[in-house]
Amino acid sequence: MSGYFLLHKGEFAYNKSTSTDSPWGAIKRLEKYDMGCVSTLYICFELLSGDPDFLVTYYETDRWYKAVQLIAAEGARNHGLLNIAPDDFFETQICIPKRIDEQRQIGAFFDRLDSLITLHQRKYCGVVSWMLGVALVRLGSESDGAFGEMKHVLR
Repeated sequence: MSGYFLLHKGEFAYNKSTSTDSPWGAIKRLEKYDMGCVSTLYICFELLSGDPDFLVTYYETDRWYKAVQLIAAEGARNHGLLNIAPDDFFETQICIPKRIDEQRQIGAFFDRLDSLITLHQRKYCGVVSWMLGVALVRLGSESDGAFGEMKHVLR
């Protein structure tokens, strides 16, 4: 498996590709599978001490961007791929509470908040879908409504 890194569940991978959503790349933890592989273009690491859930939450923010900005250069042939050496990446400073219990509390808080946001988004989509259905039924039942006019246009 040359040209790839083998990741184990719980380990992190830094994708140095830039995008609109991730201007300084993205860092994700392997959670769904026991093992996975990524290109050697990624920087892979594991957390030796601390709460990994906190680190997942931390890397979902933009708080780590500034440290990466200081060491990143865009390669001449690698448009959209940041030129960051692993040694430089591992020298960056990140902001983590010293106490693991505090890390766990913060990670758990944001995990609950994320779940709550997802729940409300689903409710909103359900309400919008219901309202659209009601509007379509009402429009379709009117003799000269939008669907009546559309039928004349399509003939």
